[in-house]
Amino acid sequence: MASVNKVIIVGNLGRDPETRFLPDGKAVCNFSVATTDTWKDKASGDKKEATEWHRVSAFGRLAEICGEYLKKGSQVYIEGKLRTRKWQDKEGQDRYSTEIVANEMQMLGGRGGAGGGAGASRDRPAAAASSEERAPRPEPAGVAENFDDDIPF
Repeated sequence: MASVNKVIIVGNLGRDPETRFLPDGKAVCNFSVATTDTWKDKASGDKKEATEWHRVSAFGRLAEICGEYLKKGSQVYIEGKLRTRKWQDKEGQDRYSTEIVANEMQMLGGRGGAGGGAGASRDRPAAAASSEERAPRPEPAGVAENFDDDIPF
């Protein structure tokens, strides 16, 4: 049976990203993103909100882009997968850490907007990055060629 491990979040960076390089020269960038859920309490009618913090890791070229362009407060769209790592603390206790391994990132918000950082402006589209190069989508054969003949007037 097939399974899916996909996460999409839109939120703001809680601190500046930290970029380091592995011995093989591959970049790794770690940062945290906050997402906030708001709702109206049925009992009191008050507005409530809860903030969830997500650890995000990016690798390779995507890590370099994240480290260069993202700043604390930047609004971002992150797409990736969940990964849980097991490690031991100083006392030898097993600990677990769940993070999002990003394979796509898009900067949101404007330069002077709430997103902060080097995001998109109205004059310029948002910068996007992916850990994999995207292949151009082929145009369907014959659609544009016969289009004029199908117009009824």
